[in-house]
Amino acid sequence: MQLVCPAGNLPALQAAIDAGADAVYAGFRDQTNARAFPGLNFSDDELHAGIVYAHQRGRQVYLALNTYPDSARLHQWYTAVDKAAEFGCDAIIAAEMAVLDYATRRHPSLKRHLSVQGSATTAPALRYAHERFGISRAVLPRVLSIQQVERLCEGSPVPIEVFAFGSLCIMVEGRCQLSSYVTGASPNRHGVCSPASFVRWEEHDDGRRSVRLNQVLMDRFEPAEPAGYPTVCKGRFDVGGEIFHALEEPTSLNTLELLPRLARAGVAALKIEGRQRGVAYVASVTRTWREALDRHAAAPAAWKLQPQWQSSLSRHAEGHQTTLGPYHRSWH
Repeated sequence: MQLVCPAGNLPALQAAIDAGADAVYAGFRDQTNARAFPGLNFSDDELHAGIVYAHQRGRQVYLALNTYPDSARLHQWYTAVDKAAEFGCDAIIAAEMAVLDYATRRHPSLKRHLSVQGSATTAPALRYAHERFGISRAVLPRVLSIQQVERLCEGSPVPIEVFAFGSLCIMVEGRCQLSSYVTGASPNRHGVCSPASFVRWEEHDDGRRSVRLNQVLMDRFEPAEPAGYPTVCKGRFDVGGEIFHALEEPTSLNTLELLPRLARAGVAALKIEGRQRGVAYVASVTRTWREALDRHAAAPAAWKLQPQWQSSLSRHAEGHQTTLGPYHRSWH
């Protein structure tokens, strides 16, 4: 299975390659990708340098063009597709049909991966994208059970990529009405959940800290309590007099224990989430998964989950907690 790792900037790309990533995914410094945070992503020169660095080492670079343009800005996405082809990207990761159609017509040799934002969760949906846009891979949404992943691998006309580690979202891959409602900025259209310009931290006399998103209180933290980035879904709210994580707890997906089952199912690639994370995260998580994958490839029957792998991954998990998420649900 291919290991696909995040690159929020050039140092992170280099760290992922050096730690053993087979491929990295990156975005331009605009709203054509779903991690359009200030200080993240690549200029033209940086992306070109990253592609050269990866290709010299036999690795690949995928360009994330996974947001949904409106008609007035569609040319930005078309230009990004042109640059991906010009710079030698190994594939684009796209969801919106106009973007996929443009790439199909103008750059037929540029591989097209259906983004997780495309929300293809059935074999007919995958067949449509394959027949209409010639996709060569599909990234499955993080809402499916392991049984559903296995059935899709059996019926899919293209190789399947799944998320293996990183932050979770309770929405169907970016279709977040919560962030849009509070800030007016849609993750799917503007490339960012809880834009930093709307975030306000408040320090209290007793040492506690509060965080607001567009003046809406998201959470309050004790002096020594770790504070996460304020997203609506992972805030704590007063519900019936009880304050708790009403929608979702801060936790990260970790499917390492499912690695043999995913391999048997025929999953082609494992994806690590985290383009907004730092170089240390990228290097450590990539290195851990590389070791686990190499050991499995060498001796599948003898593969065992190692405690040090889980310990290393937990240190980088959101809230220092991990979960199998929808993979382990009893219903599907």
